[in-house]
Amino acid sequence: MGKSPRKAINKSMKNVHILLVEDNDGDILLTLEALEEAKMKNSISVVKDGEKAIQYVEKFGEYKDVISPDLIILDVNLPKLNGHEVLQYFKKSEKHRHIPIIMLTTSSSPRDINESYKNHVNCYITKPIEVDDFIKAVVSIENFWLSIVTLPSKTN
Repeated sequence: MGKSPRKAINKSMKNVHILLVEDNDGDILLTLEALEEAKMKNSISVVKDGEKAIQYVEKFGEYKDVISPDLIILDVNLPKLNGHEVLQYFKKSEKHRHIPIIMLTTSSSPRDINESYKNHVNCYITKPIEVDDFIKAVVSIENFWLSIVTLPSKTN
């Protein structure tokens, strides 16, 4: 009986689209593997810099036909626009502020943590150093945000 409620939750879950904004190829691979390991219904898109994250969500240029994300996993340290700038952009936007954003980053700097929450990040997670711990962290993100939390409806 302990496992059946979880199965019922997963079976009734809608397909959720995750945008991963990460420039480190190793972290991208580990995150994708962890998300796949959780075997939840989701699709994932990856962009490698802050500028592309905004273009993706705004559906500019090459991203005009993409699926809008239900959840964004964002690194702080990104090229072009850093994670804080991307977070500010989305949380100031009437059109996009409803999208939950998770900072998943190597930075444990109090400045980065405080800045993220000041700009309305939904949660801040410091990437664990050990691979197994990193995978567990990503799986727990997915379990919480896709099994427990009710995400807002897409507006576009």
